Amino acid sequence: CKVCNVPFAGPGKVFKLAGLGQSRKNPSMCTACFERAPVGGAETEVGVLFADVRGFTALVEASSPEEVRDLLAPFYRTARNVLMRHEAVIDKLVGDEVMGLFIPLLIRDDPIGKMVAAAVDLLAELGDSEPPLPVGAGADFGPAFVGNVGEEDVKDFTALGDVVNTAQRLQAAADPGQVVLSERVYEAVREHFPNAARVELELKGKAGPVAARVIDVSVRRASPEPSRWLIESVVPAGAS
Repeated sequence: CKVCNVPFAGPGKVFKLAGLGQSRKNPSMCTACFERAPVGGAETEVGVLFADVRGFTALVEASSPEEVRDLLAPFYRTARNVLMRHEAVIDKLVGDEVMGLFIPLLIRDDPIGKMVAAAVDLLAELGDSEPPLPVGAGADFGPAFVGNVGEEDVKDFTALGDVVNTAQRLQAAADPGQVVLSERVYEAVREHFPNAARVELELKGKAGPVAARVIDVSVRRASPEPSRWLIESVVPAGAS
């Protein structure tokens, strides 16, 4: 486990038999650090990434439950693989939405950069899938309470705070194939996306317009290294 260094197996599989297996949140971490950890946590800075399938309500209305399941299967599979590749903790895979956490304590090498790379990779891979899935994403970085919340018998490892709400609202503002970043996130990756469109968004729950940046993932080519992605940032209509 990259958090506590406990082996997942050990002689005679003693650790696995004791319930210290790989976490469903991230297989490089153990259940003792997540699922079996007590309720509680701490305030820390965290990156929050949301992505969801556009037009999902209409898709459900026009499809059978089995067809919806088959269409969402590649979304879940790709989202999990991409988030694992970029060292995220999977917070939720619910309906047509995924939420990933990028925690600096667990990602010592550029957590914001990895979060943006994960968003770009996810949209590119889903855009190349057959059939292509129209997905939008949003990301923010800031302070939150991170840890297990709920009761001992019903608990989950998650993040709570304005950064979570902001990331979700930014995602809701994204068109298919777009990643919408808060200005704080964008400043950390500006050199990689110098032409990202600046927009002013009216986000639900916010007192005034929120400045953000929009990346359109227009060239999709799979690569094991995010730096090899061919990305073109396109200014949408009405952007400043």
